[in-house]
Amino acid sequence: METTITSTEAARHLGDFLARVKHAGESFLLTKSDRPLARLVPVRPGDRAKGAEIMQSLARLPHDPDFADDLERVNSMDRVPENPWA
Repeated sequence: METTITSTEAARHLGDFLARVKHAGESFLLTKSDRPLARLVPVRPGDRAKGAEIMQSLARLPHDPDFADDLERVNSMDRVPENPWA
């Protein structure tokens, strides 16, 4: 059985709902403005990907030769801001 809750309720009591999913196997339908938004359901044991499956999926992604350069550029811009009051 699925219990309907608002997204606000989910945000305020997420820990409680997660515990109910984990320990009691409950499922929840989250709504916003009375419209279905998402489901919070237990993960079935077979739903988890194994390491090899993850690596195979990553290997199928397109290669971006500029990715390392992009990371370097972003990291070089990540600095502690100067103190304007100094």
